[in-house]
Amino acid sequence: MSPAQAPRAFGNDGADATDRRLGEGRRGRISQRLLIMHRWIAIIGQTIAVIVVHYGLGFDMPLVSTGLLISASVMLNVVVMAQRSRAARLDDRAAALYLAFDILQLSALLYLTGGLQNPFAVLMLAPVTVAATMLARQAVFAVVGLAIACLSVLAVFYQPLPGPGGLSWVIPPTYLAGFWTALALSCFFISAYVYLIEREARRMSDALTATQMALIREQKVSALGALAAAAAHELGSPLSTIRLVAKELVRDLPPDSALKEDVELLVSESDRCRTILTELSRKPEPATANPFDRLALPTLVEEVARPRLPPTVKFALEIDADPAIEPPAAYFGPELQHGLGNIIQNASQFAGRKVTARLYWTDQVVMITIEDDGPGYPAHILDRLGEPYVSGRATKGENLGLGIFIAQTLLESLGADLSFSNPPAGGARVTIHWPRKLFEQGPTT
Repeated sequence: MSPAQAPRAFGNDGADATDRRLGEGRRGRISQRLLIMHRWIAIIGQTIAVIVVHYGLGFDMPLVSTGLLISASVMLNVVVMAQRSRAARLDDRAAALYLAFDILQLSALLYLTGGLQNPFAVLMLAPVTVAATMLARQAVFAVVGLAIACLSVLAVFYQPLPGPGGLSWVIPPTYLAGFWTALALSCFFISAYVYLIEREARRMSDALTATQMALIREQKVSALGALAAAAAHELGSPLSTIRLVAKELVRDLPPDSALKEDVELLVSESDRCRTILTELSRKPEPATANPFDRLALPTLVEEVARPRLPPTVKFALEIDADPAIEPPAAYFGPELQHGLGNIIQNASQFAGRKVTARLYWTDQVVMITIEDDGPGYPAHILDRLGEPYVSGRATKGENLGLGIFIAQTLLESLGADLSFSNPPAGGARVTIHWPRKLFEQGPTT
């Protein structure tokens, strides 16, 4: 299937590779120190609750049993801190086991202190919320399932808690059933909500990291091009001297000299080196604060498009502006190269035969419209374009949709606004709009 026939996709291989590296980097990302701190907070809270309820409110608490359970958490924390560095990172399985112990320890305390009759049963939501914040989906399901199972057991099996003066509490079974239902549903929905919010935050953070990596990569490429051009300039003079001496030797050597063939080879190779250095010196240098590095908008678009268009795709540049108004000029920096280049490259990958860039400017605005004659953007994701990981590619894993996100992030850093649409005649359209002042100003950092 050709790109023009395939479902529209967004991104580039570099962005996908970056995302795969980021995804692999999530393993072992959970701080052991954070879990230890969470357990210390639980220990302090449990200790204060037991003391206040027993000595302050007069409840007959089983101090020995509850003290042993709290001491077990203290000992485990001390052992873990002694054996491992507090800066260690844990995988999902180890972190889930940490939280599972906390759930079981809290369940044992609740069993000794009235089960679900104890209002502190709501603390079961704490480890569930921590799991949803840090763990992968399967680990979250396991922790939530364990919490609901423990709540179910506590609804039936528990030690009654004598009140002040030997009074006994009688809680209607209907109330206990309702309380169990509320806690179970809270465990499920709170964990689901927190997990989805945290996952979106992680995805956005990873996508922004990928954007920074792509920009750094583009800056390195630009710097390498500048270095090559500088090297070509510096090597030009000694190479010319070598070539001149070699030609003099060719002229002075007799026709039957054994060295004549070698010297002629030296001349031809020096000519070849001169050609290579000439090509290197033509490479565009990265943008700096030098006004001579500014390019007029038509030239800039052509420079960005040229290396990104395959031979089978025709590129058309159309200008719809008042000839009396000078075309805007901008620094040819990596943000503009990579941002605009991603959009043009995406258009060329899915174009049938042609990609068109329409330029419009006035004294106040600058507009670049990139159109192709390909299949267009899928209607169901058209409103979500620009979000990370939005992709229309049919083959799973082939593309993760970071290309458009990276392009939009880079161009918006230059003050641009982007919009995506499908023209009535077919194909796809990206419109990039700047206030002229911001376009000509370039990067501010």
